[in-house]
Amino acid sequence: MTGSVTANDAGGLRTLTFEAGERNLLDPRTMGLLRDALTAADEDDAVSAILLTANGPLFCGGLDIPAIRAGADPLEFAGALVELLHLFPRLTKPIAAAVHGDALAGGAALVAAVDYAVAVPDARIGSQEVSVGIWPMVAQVPLVHRIGIRAALENIGCGDPFTAQRAMELGLVQDVVEPAQLLGAVTGWLTGAMRGAAAYAIGRPSLYEFAAMDYDAALDAAFDRFASMFKEDS
Repeated sequence: MTGSVTANDAGGLRTLTFEAGERNLLDPRTMGLLRDALTAADEDDAVSAILLTANGPLFCGGLDIPAIRAGADPLEFAGALVELLHLFPRLTKPIAAAVHGDALAGGAALVAAVDYAVAVPDARIGSQEVSVGIWPMVAQVPLVHRIGIRAALENIGCGDPFTAQRAMELGLVQDVVEPAQLLGAVTGWLTGAMRGAAAYAIGRPSLYEFAAMDYDAALDAAFDRFASMFKEDS
């Protein structure tokens, strides 16, 4: 499989579109391309927000398990996914996903890792691995951080992905709209976020950092960051 990522800029919004076969399965090369494209967008002063999209009937079918079963190194695939997912909380610009079709396993992890996501009504989002005797060890992490353990187990525990409606109820996506409205709806979220671009660059990484910290430690860290903002202004 040969994956690709294309970039298109319009009014400060960079749209990154990936394609990796009919099911948009993730291999190390495709994940590396995504990581490089996200990093380049985040470092480009002309870019104010990032939109992640995909070609094909699925948004993303997860890791390329057929390639692994054919002899590819599973640790290389898992390591590439970990490196890609490490990047999302560290981005300084708002990022959204337009989920035009199923987002499964690693694809669901991508949806959980972005700031905003909008899905079409028939999209399924979540893991299927447990139904074939595999636990989604890496893909579960963004999902658990986004919606919590009990909600995540609704999907992970049985292997039935969330419907788009249930994903919205749980906060995994912000909205569910018809396909013709998808890009307009998701860019609407990014347009709002772009108004606070300077503050977003400082605040977004701290938001994800504090969410993973103990409550008291997060408050102490927040005080230090607050003080540093005013030191930089003086």
